[in-house]
Amino acid sequence: MTLAPETTELKIELALDGDWFTVCDLSTLLPGRGVAALLPNGHQAAIFRDRSGELFAIDNRDPFTGAAVLSRGLTGTHQGRPFVASPLLKQRFDLESGQCLDDEEVRVTAYQVRAA
Repeated sequence: MTLAPETTELKIELALDGDWFTVCDLSTLLPGRGVAALLPNGHQAAIFRDRSGELFAIDNRDPFTGAAVLSRGLTGTHQGRPFVASPLLKQRFDLESGQCLDDEEVRVTAYQVRAA
């Protein structure tokens, strides 16, 4: 049996400079996996949907290597907080705040995100 892919008209939007910017369709996000989106300022955001359907968005650039790879990281939870681990050096970043869980002096930008 073949299942039809989920179809929805909902779009993922990030809050940028006081306005909402559409980055992708909700159906693009698979639970537990990330996607990268190019923003108008030339930066990239890593967008995630967890298994409960909650959305998160952080900067896609790994501050330890400079590579735009966080959207390809492994997701998990630590003490009830969702995180993504960089696929390169494995530092973990809190998906709600952008705080590095392995180095308290390092943080990436966290974006307000919604499905609309």
